[in-house]
Amino acid sequence: MEFSGVKEHIEKNKEAMLNDLSFLISIPSVAVRTEGNAPFGENVQRAYEAMMKMAEREGFETFNADNFGGHIDFPGSGEGIVGVVGHLDVVPEGDNWDFDPYGGEISEGFVKGRGAVDDKGPVIASFYAMKALKECGFRPEKTVRLILGLDEETEWEGMDYYLSKVKEVPDMGFTPDGDFPAIHGEKGILVFDLAKKFSGSGEKGLRLTSLKGGNAANSVADFARAVVYDSAGGGYEAIRSRAADFRGRDGRRVSCRAAGRSLEITARGVSAHGAKPEQGENAVSLIMEFLGGITFIDEDVNDFIEFYNEKIGYDLHGERIGCHISDEQSGSLVFNVGMIEADKGGGKITVNIRYPVTADYEAVYEGIMKASDKYNMGIIKGKHQPPIYIPADDPFIETLMEVYREHTGDNGSEPLVIGGGTYARAIKNTVAFGARFPGEPELGHQKNECISVKSMTLLTEIYADAIYRLAGGKQTEAR
Repeated sequence: MEFSGVKEHIEKNKEAMLNDLSFLISIPSVAVRTEGNAPFGENVQRAYEAMMKMAEREGFETFNADNFGGHIDFPGSGEGIVGVVGHLDVVPEGDNWDFDPYGGEISEGFVKGRGAVDDKGPVIASFYAMKALKECGFRPEKTVRLILGLDEETEWEGMDYYLSKVKEVPDMGFTPDGDFPAIHGEKGILVFDLAKKFSGSGEKGLRLTSLKGGNAANSVADFARAVVYDSAGGGYEAIRSRAADFRGRDGRRVSCRAAGRSLEITARGVSAHGAKPEQGENAVSLIMEFLGGITFIDEDVNDFIEFYNEKIGYDLHGERIGCHISDEQSGSLVFNVGMIEADKGGGKITVNIRYPVTADYEAVYEGIMKASDKYNMGIIKGKHQPPIYIPADDPFIETLMEVYREHTGDNGSEPLVIGGGTYARAIKNTVAFGARFPGEPELGHQKNECISVKSMTLLTEIYADAIYRLAGGKQTEAR
């Protein structure tokens, strides 16, 4: 950086920064759509109000779009806005953590808890970057705007509403919600259900009374639970034996236990981000493989299970279901089953797809329909986010790459195209820039999420430098 004092200021304020992050993590801000003054639930509202109070404490200007979202401004002397677009909502915590997911514990060189990486840690780093610049006398030419999204992990309704209420949107910017060195493209995203009605049967025999798995479309399901009932009174010894056999193969985690006169079957997997399902183990696929060895009295249930195992299974790129597409810029389509649900009336499979930047999303659906029609499965279309792509030699991307390389010494990494969906899609000329460094584990949407103190400090320095270069301006006397 060409002006002085910023790195020293960040180090001086490190403890306060970590404490603010710890407090934010302690708020379980999973977005739940509600009516009234807290449109995404009381916990999201608490996190949002906490950030706004921090902004007021530091003398920044703020704007609130009816609690659907808002921003924190560091006003510039001229025209234009540089945006930093983050979010305060988190995915559900899931199971099997080694520490309290909402404890905000600071220990062993880490700040621990849900949101530490995705995206509360990077938001706090961006905020403290703005604070450091301001207090070291930087006066930007373009306004620097930290935008706070509140439902990024769900429907983006808040961002849409916020953008409808602001007079001006950023000319360019970044979202601290991806990977370094810089992300110049994001695959398109499709979320949809594959659904089937069950006709039922009046005969006595084995029935699937319920099936449920997963927490969110954009996460690999880490659990699945089925309940079966034998109305003929034949017992469940064959199913118990099958579960024991499964546990003996590669340690697959399938267990059974009595639930009244029924039998409960549970499968355990490993959660991961839906854009990188290869990093997890899908419990839905595991339980469906298990159920595939059982014959139910309702043929529609058997067909539903057969469809899953024959056309989806453990595929991660849509190979057997007919939607495998790839391109040179972004690689292969990514296929993730995030949730499943069934009862006596029918079943549905919630799918999250990341398709290549040059592909047509209708081609994805066309491929799937050929497979689903054979099993009388319907497609219920949901969210669609088109891909974004900025060439790697664009001056904007080159500037971000220069900042990253100067602060890390990493001259080998190249700009990325990812399957993740970030707020870069919401605002033109915006890309994801960090916050995960090469070689760091992917902990977003997984158990034991945490961020190192070292990474938080380096993030803040990088974001301060990026803001400085993108916003322009000059250094005056420090405050």
